[in-house]
Formats: sequence, C-alpha cells, structure tokens
Amino acid sequence: MSHQIIQPEGWAPAKGYSNGTLTEDGTLYVGGQIGWSAAQVFESHDFIGQMEQALRNIMDVVTAAGGEASDITRLTWFVIDKKEYMARQREVGETYRKVLGRNFPAMTMVIVAGLVEDEAMLEIEATAFIQR
Repeated sequence: MSHQIIQPEGWAPAKGYSNGTLTEDGTLYVGGQIGWSAAQVFESHDFIGQMEQALRNIMDVVTAAGGEASDITRLTWFVIDKKEYMARQREVGETYRKVLGRNFPAMTMVIVAGLVEDEAMLEIEATAFIQR
C-alpha cells in the first residue's frame, strides 16, 4: 500500500519523521504533536497553552490532508504532569472544544517521565479517516 506524506504549508521541515501519513484508503496517521508553533518555537510554557497548540497542530495536518475535526477517530495523549492535567480539567475541556468542537474520538492518556523536546509538557498523536 502506498502512502502520501502530509506536511502543512509553512511548517518547518520535520527531521527524521513525518507529521502525517495518508494511506490509499483514507487513513491519516498524525505523528505526535507538541505545543510548538509551525516554526518549531514554544510560544507557551503553560500546559493549556501547549495543549491548545498541539491540538491546532493536529488540525493543521488533518486539514492539509483534506479532512476536518469530525474525521479524527483516535487521540493518544502523552502527559508529563498528571496532577496539573487533573487540576485543570475545566480548562482542558474548554480548550479541547474550542479547537476540536464536540468530536470525541477514542482516546488514551499515558503519563510519561519526559518527552524528546525538553520544553514540551505533552504530546498528542492522532488517527483520522478521510473519505476520498
């Protein structure tokens, strides 16, 4: 099965990985997105700010592949601070709905000791199915 690499316009090049891979059947695999900008700069050092940016990054990849939020079927979250995530549930919900609306795909959350980028507070990967 062949696939197409998805790279949103204006994003700094991914080094050693793809931000998205779209298969012939319309399955889009979005690589883990963190809370940095298209230029790979952290503009927020706050959990909610990074969460919003990571979700917006996912949407940029989904949109670049021709999809929309309702096409997202799975999210996997990697979070380094469980206590902060739990303490900020109201803000998490508000921010999630602001970016992804009321689409609630299958989700998994994993608490991790750290991420490759030291400034990252979370990383989120996604799967979407885009009708062709």
